[in-house]
This record gives sequence, structure tokens and C-alpha cells, in this order.
Amino acid sequence: MARAIPVLPLVGSTITVSGPDKPTPVGDDGRVSRAPVSRALAARMARVQQFAGTNPAAAATITALLGLAALMAAISAAIYDAVTEEDGAALLDRPALDLAVSLRTPARDAAVTAFTELGGTPWMALIATVITIGLAVTWRVWAPITLMALATGGSLLMTTVGKAVVGRTRPPEIFAVPPLENSASFPSGHSLNAVVVAGLVAYLVVERYRAALLRIGVVVVAGGFAVAMGLSRVFLGHHWLTDVLVAWALGLGWLALVVTGHRVWILRTGRGVVVPEVEPEVTAAAD
Repeated sequence: MARAIPVLPLVGSTITVSGPDKPTPVGDDGRVSRAPVSRALAARMARVQQFAGTNPAAAATITALLGLAALMAAISAAIYDAVTEEDGAALLDRPALDLAVSLRTPARDAAVTAFTELGGTPWMALIATVITIGLAVTWRVWAPITLMALATGGSLLMTTVGKAVVGRTRPPEIFAVPPLENSASFPSGHSLNAVVVAGLVAYLVVERYRAALLRIGVVVVAGGFAVAMGLSRVFLGHHWLTDVLVAWALGLGWLALVVTGHRVWILRTGRGVVVPEVEPEVTAAAD
């Protein structure tokens, strides 16, 4: 004969046991209860609360990173809506292009063209490979290679899918500085890759070393490189401003997720890569 067993108050139902080995969860309304799922969720939430209580700094960091990723996703969606509906931020595209055209000179065009080539797939792939292998060999860890492969793979996927789905036309060729490009415009692959690659390198260095000046310097250089790469695309007439803005947002969001995954992995394995500060040895003077 079946017997009823009370379940968690979170569910407010009972489980009818139909046999010794195969309990059949049934709610008050006769439908299958979700008690096992609720128990698992309650257990997981308890572990999260315990983790937050014992690792408040780490919990705050992960929460902030996930919040940043969510914010960047919302911004990307808003820019996409503006582009498809031709309002909002998209209204800045033509004024930004006109301003770029007014600032051009032969010398500036040549300099910016040389710089923007660094953000193309061949050069950016080479830069990322050399830097990550150099860091991995120097630090004797695999993390830089693994993280860079994951980060750049996601960046290329977002660029490819975004261009294929949106299919936006680039600015008119009459306003573009050669060499011209004929792929879709939205998002800017140069800008997205620059954010992800430079941002990840900055994260690895900041996570590795504790020297404040080094950390600040690396973050400033990485941020400046990503911003300059995006602005170069608008200056040359190869992208609309919103192509660059959404690339920055997507890049930051994806970078936040990659870093979050790495932080969680470190916490679960206890295998951080921060170099401990070494106190200088003090030798007692002889009497």
C-alpha cells in the first residue's frame, strides 16, 4: 500500500511511494512533483551561500563579472535594435563618419591603415599566439594557451555569426580608405578581437603579478589598444560607429565570462597562478 512522505517546504507537496525501489513523485493536483529537482536546487543554493560566506571577496568578484557580462549583453541587444530600426545609437553613425572624413590627411590615412592591419585575423592570431606561448613557457603553465584558445574561438564565432545573421552593409566605398573590404559590417571583427585578446593578456598579467604600477600600465595599454583599434575602423570608413560599439560590448561580455570560468576553476582546484611576494632575506650582522 502506498504511503505519503512529507517533502521540503519549498515544494509543499508529497511523494507517493509506489514501490520499494521506484518512488513516483506526485503533487497535490495529481501531477508529477518536482521535489527531486527542488532538493537539488536547494542543496546547490546552500553550497553557494556557504561559498559566499567563506569566500566573500571571490564571491563578489564572480558576481561582478557575471553582472558585467549581463550588462554587455543588454547593451549589445539595444545596439542591435537601434541598427535594425535605424534609430537610437544608429543615428550617430553618419555624423561619426562625416567627422572621420574631415580629419583625414594622406599621412594620417597611411598611419591608421598600418595600425588597423594589426587587428586583422592573420596578424591578431600571430600576436595572440606569440604572447600566450611566451607567457606559458615563462610561467610553466598551460592556462594562457587554454584561455586564449577559448577566448579567441568565441570571438571569431560571434563575429562570423553576427555578420551572417545581420548582413549589414558597410559605409559607402566613396568614403572608405583603401584597401576596401567587402564582408558584412556588423559587428566589427577587428574591434571585437582586439578587446578579447588585449583584455585577456591584461587579465593574465594582473592575475599573475601584484606590482600596482605593472598592473595599471598593462590595463591602460590593453584598453588603449582596443579603443584605438575600434576608432581606426570608423576613421577609415570600414565600419559604422555602432559596428564598433557592439563589438566592444560583445568582447567585454565574452571576456567577463571567460575570466569568470577561470576564477571558478581556480577556486575549485586551488591552483592559482599569482606569484607570492618574496620578502627580502635579512642577514644578521656578525658581532
